[in-house]
Amino acid sequence: MSHKFYKSARSRLQRSELAVPGSSPKMFEKALNSSADYIFLDLEDAVSPNDKIAARANVIKALNEIKWREKGKTISVRINSLDTHYMYSDLVEIVEQAGENVDTILVPKAGTASDVYMVDCLLTQIETNKKLKNKIGIECLIETALGMSNIKEIAKSSERLEALHFGVADYAASLRARTVVIGGLNPDYPGDQWHHGLSELVMTCRAYGLRAIDGPFGDFNDPDAYIAAAKRGAAIGIEGKWAIHPSQIELANKVFSPPEAEVNKAKRILEELEKAAKEGKGAAQLDGRMIDAASARMAENIVNIDKLINNK
Repeated sequence: MSHKFYKSARSRLQRSELAVPGSSPKMFEKALNSSADYIFLDLEDAVSPNDKIAARANVIKALNEIKWREKGKTISVRINSLDTHYMYSDLVEIVEQAGENVDTILVPKAGTASDVYMVDCLLTQIETNKKLKNKIGIECLIETALGMSNIKEIAKSSERLEALHFGVADYAASLRARTVVIGGLNPDYPGDQWHHGLSELVMTCRAYGLRAIDGPFGDFNDPDAYIAAAKRGAAIGIEGKWAIHPSQIELANKVFSPPEAEVNKAKRILEELEKAAKEGKGAAQLDGRMIDAASARMAENIVNIDKLINNK
């Protein structure tokens, strides 16, 4: 391991992240009672310009009146992007009026480290002024060519930063990529055209201690394609995926939960390596295969996720 080390962000269970438009308060209670790990109340793309102010008021009311954390939910708010005149009011009004009930702020279309710095600066000032005990985290959507080209600097931009999300829809638009469905595969491309972006995001997150989350899949009437997309992400280290429809929540939870057999094997690996260490050995064997320190690190990842799930 390098002597240079970046501390890991706070661990949060984020297998499924349900997007809920701030302009649709009738959906708030349904989200609360869903099996989603994470809820983000949306003020950005899911809300029309005519509804932005009303949606903000709805979100503040929901944050203050609904007991999200008692239901085991992590609650986030996606503010409007920094190139709009809604953004500063989103942040100021939400944090001043309901900051104690917000876990993270989701910043859309993050393009540079300075975007995150601005949000961090405002959060710090508001928290200090209001004497808030709750330190709010930041999550960023990487969904533009600029954001992807600056992803490493964004990842190092703030101690508040917890996670990066892959916003495939706007990313496709930014690249002028030809798509068939949001997050889906184009049959004209020989493979997965999103693999490079997702891999870059996962690698960056792991290097700088952040959580790596995949974004939406647009066709909620195609569960098989959603599962396939989630599995491709999970295979390279993604730990959760958005659900833009309640039917996608259980699909994400299943894909990003390690199977019982995998958890049991991980525990056995740790047990065998502990025995080997007591005998002065750095490696051991399990089921006819060598296991070593790298095996232990992979096993610990699985066991830690299982603990988060069972403690929910």
